[in-house]
Amino acid sequence: MPGALSGIRIIEFAGIGPGPFCGMMLGDHGAEVIRIDRPGAGLDPRDALSRNRKSVLLDIKTPEGLSAAKALCATADGLIEGFRPGVMERLGLGPDVLHAANPNLVYGRMTGWGQTGPYAQAAGHDINYIALSGVLHTIGVAGGKPVPPVNYVGDFGGGAMFLAFGMVAGLLAVKNGAPGQVIDAAMTDGSALLAGMSFAMLAQGTTSDVPGTNLLDGGAPFYDSYICADGKWVSIGSIEPQFYALLRDKLGLADDPDFAAQFDRAAWPARKQRLAAIFATKTRDEWCALMEMTDVCFAPILSMTEAPAHPHNMARETFIQLGGATQPAPAPRFSATPAPVPCAAPKAGSDNTVLDDLVNR
Repeated sequence: MPGALSGIRIIEFAGIGPGPFCGMMLGDHGAEVIRIDRPGAGLDPRDALSRNRKSVLLDIKTPEGLSAAKALCATADGLIEGFRPGVMERLGLGPDVLHAANPNLVYGRMTGWGQTGPYAQAAGHDINYIALSGVLHTIGVAGGKPVPPVNYVGDFGGGAMFLAFGMVAGLLAVKNGAPGQVIDAAMTDGSALLAGMSFAMLAQGTTSDVPGTNLLDGGAPFYDSYICADGKWVSIGSIEPQFYALLRDKLGLADDPDFAAQFDRAAWPARKQRLAAIFATKTRDEWCALMEMTDVCFAPILSMTEAPAHPHNMARETFIQLGGATQPAPAPRFSATPAPVPCAAPKAGSDNTVLDDLVNR
């Protein structure tokens, strides 16, 4: 059965991180993603970000390679690229050139700083982009340094997923009669938007600008992680009063007056110490037996090697085996147009033999 994006052709200019992630999302749901790789490139079948692709090797700095790339783009519904601003223009593949041949092309641009602004031409990585948007400041324990959340928030959450949303929105706009256009997806913009609720709470006075002291950043004793007797960890998210009451009951604190006023922030540090001591008395498995699948809002903190084997993830087939590795399955899930069975990353250049067919689809 074809996926939700079946019939859509996307040209992807090979890059790293967020660009391939966006291509993966589009390809997972049925889009035909043709990746233009540089000569000498290699693709790893274990890499989820490179799955569901066709691959052609083109040297776009040569007249022949440039001509082939233009010809592919003329057949496409969308394009994604992640170079610094101006690079595609210098290569002769800028939006003005490609829109002249294909006015309906949705031209997706993925950068950290965006196409404009004082930082636009500077190098950077996820940690820098979320630093500038104010997001990195919010992540860390009270009194400690900001902790980079791997590269989930900038590259993927604030970058690739916003570009994927932008591409689908642009494609829908074309379907509804709009012309092709440029999508400027900047990780600074996207990560700032991901923190929209935090900015709202700051404006409302319900959160402070001091990390590690607030409701959702580890400041609250009932919304935090705790180490267990075996050195493993659990997560607690008992925000609502009824869930907090159940947590107190499970921990033997139902009648303890020191835990009565849930949102007494002055009491939070002492309560965290008490809870830490309690959770350290049992193993993670013992806490799971007591709290898992209850309204405490509890889950064990699983390692990346443990997560695929958890019964819930197995029941939902959250992970799949592909290319000789465990990979996250396509998401989200569609009832009428489910994602096609994924294909592992191809050998780089494996579709050069049918390049003429791709151009003359």
